[in-house]
This record gives sequence, C-alpha cells and structure tokens, in this order.
Amino acid sequence: MHKHPRALGLAIAPVKAGSVLDIALGQPVQPVTIVRPHAARRAARFFVEKFKGRSLYAVKANPSPELIAVLWESGITHFDVASIAEVRLVSRAAPGATLCFMHPVKAEEAIREAYFVHGVRTFSLDTIEELEKIMRATDDATDLTLCVRLRVSSEHSKLSLASKFGAAPDETKALLFAARQAADALGICFHVGSQAMSPQAYVQALARVRAAIVEAAVTVDVIDVGGGFPSVYPGMEPIGLENYFRAIEDAFEALPISYSAELWAEPGRALCAEYASLLVRVERRRGDQLYINDGAYGALFDAAHVGWRFPVALVREQGSDAKDMEFSFYGPTCDDIDHMAGPFLLPADIGPGDYIEIGMLGAYGCAMRTAFNGFTAGETVVLEDEPMTSLYVDSATEPAFPANVVKL
Repeated sequence: MHKHPRALGLAIAPVKAGSVLDIALGQPVQPVTIVRPHAARRAARFFVEKFKGRSLYAVKANPSPELIAVLWESGITHFDVASIAEVRLVSRAAPGATLCFMHPVKAEEAIREAYFVHGVRTFSLDTIEELEKIMRATDDATDLTLCVRLRVSSEHSKLSLASKFGAAPDETKALLFAARQAADALGICFHVGSQAMSPQAYVQALARVRAAIVEAAVTVDVIDVGGGFPSVYPGMEPIGLENYFRAIEDAFEALPISYSAELWAEPGRALCAEYASLLVRVERRRGDQLYINDGAYGALFDAAHVGWRFPVALVREQGSDAKDMEFSFYGPTCDDIDHMAGPFLLPADIGPGDYIEIGMLGAYGCAMRTAFNGFTAGETVVLEDEPMTSLYVDSATEPAFPANVVKL
C-alpha cells in the first residue's frame, strides 16, 4: 500500500499563502521555492494511465524526498537511481518501491550494498568490465535483470547524452550475448538526450535496438527507452506526450522480441518540471540587466550554463502598464559567470524590490543548488494553484499556459 508522505515522517512545508502574490507581499529577502504537489500527481497519473509500459522516475531530476513520496503514492512504483545515495534516499522515502540502478559505471561497493542491503536487482551496463563487476559484487547472483545500454543519437534533443555512455555497434553483439548468459532477464536501454522535441528520437533509437537484437540473436525481456520526455518552456513547446507514447509503442511492438517482453521508460523532467518554481527579488537594475537573489550556483544552473529559458512573470500588487522588454539576469554571487542571458520578457518598468516568479524549476533546479558565497535557498511553500505552464492541463490540445499570476 502506498503511504502518505506524512506517514513516512517526511516534512512537508505548510501552505503559507493562497497565491504567489501573497508570498511576495510578505517581502521575503531570500528566494522562495514554491512547490505544487498536485502538478506532480497529475504528471504521474498521466504516465501511469497513458504509457503502456512501466514508468521509472529518474531521481536525478529532483531528489526531493517529498516529491518522491508524492510520485510513489500517485502510482510510480519503480525508480531509476544513479548512485548509492539515491538508492538509500528512495529506500527511505518510498519503502517498497522497486529500484533500478541505471548508471552504467558504478562502484563495486555501491553495487554490493544495493543488492544485498536494498534489494536492487536491476542494473545497467555498457561494457564487459561492468558486467564482470556486477557479477563479482553480487556473488554471481542468478536473479538479475541486466540492461545493456546502447549508444544512440541525441540529434532530436536539446541536451545531448550521446557521448558519455552506451555500447557502440561493434561492441554490442558480444556484450548482449555475455549479459544474456549471466542475466535472469536481459534488457536493452538507451537515452535519446534531454528534452527530446520529436517522437522520431525514440523511433530511430528503437531501430538501433532492432539491429542489435537481430545481430546478437538473443532473447530480450525488457526494452527501456530511457528518459528525454519533454516539458514546456519558452521556445520549446512540444507536441502532446501521447504522440511520443504511440510512436514508442508501435516501434516496440514491431521488435523481434517475445510477447511477454516489458516496455520501460525513465521520465524525469516530464514528471517533475511543473512541480516547482522560484520567487526571486530584484536587487538592482542596470539597463536591461536585472540583479536577482538566485542564480547560476542556485536553482538557475541550466539558465546560466546551457542557456535554458524559463517562463517568468512579474509578481506585483499594483501591476504594470509597461510593455515587455528583454532582460538578462545576474545572480547574487561575485562571479561574472553567475549570469543568465535569457532573454527573459518582463515589463519595462520592473525595478529593485519587485518580485519575479521563474517557472518549471522542478527539474534540475533545486537539485543543482549550492551554497557558494553563502547564498542559499529560503523557505519552501506549498501552493495549490496551477504551474506557470503545463503539458497536462488539457492533453488533447496544444501546451497550456495557465496564469497563476497576472503578467501585465
């Protein structure tokens, strides 16, 4: 039975305000993290109900124990963990969940603890050496699901994951054959890259899977299409996720695998992006540059280092009649690289003391935060309004942009 987070002893911030504006009127000095558990529940139910396979939450996207518990109680029973710390975290936050250790390069000690202490039975690998390590660490266990990771293209994605991991075509046959001999269940997995903007990314990758199965002539029990499922950002408005699901399911059904083979996916961003946003204060304005109290070393790592654009809205009681103009942001630290180029569209009369909500930071936002220069997060507040953008509000239409604050 899925337990409520409070039953697990997890602290959930109280609902301290009815809206983002209410929070801003309190004039917080530090950035405020706003979480919307109902948005994560909605995303989880979408995957559970509409994806005809198993959805594993990729914990690295947001390792919040509260979020993990919300996803668990919403039907996400399997979790993609990438470190022994994540294994321990999910074991505490979602007792009874199935953990899959999907990092292809693991410490032998981590494998041993995961297997013998936490009951992990699924491991990924992309080399013979990693296979040998897994077998040593588990004392040649006979109950393993071993997923061989293939290298595939990231051409359809905004962030590539094509160079670090994955067996090359000339390595795949021997590796699949060896893993088949050792595994109770053999899987093939891949990752098309983060924020895949076309279902074709998965279709192409599954063509690579087909070729690998035919060449190795092995029986495959699991096909794991990994992550990459997109969310909505300015200039990145993907088609509905049902289109991705249909393309994946059609390609999966055409593979030379048994009727009992399982289809898996590892959504991260798509499950948690809408879960959180950030309320920041403008400390200074210099032309079209706004100095705010969070930045590259905080929740805005992606905005600074990979040029990611997030939805923004002025949060001000009296509103504004000014037209929008393009701004860039500087964060609070002393470093020049604490800079978010944007552009971010905000009213031209914005200035010191104003507040800005920055949306879609549930994925890779708070997870990347540091305490560099002594700047840390402020309080966390739970709200029940809609996130700034949503791919789930009406999945039969184009991506929705509900307004939880009035952007004038």
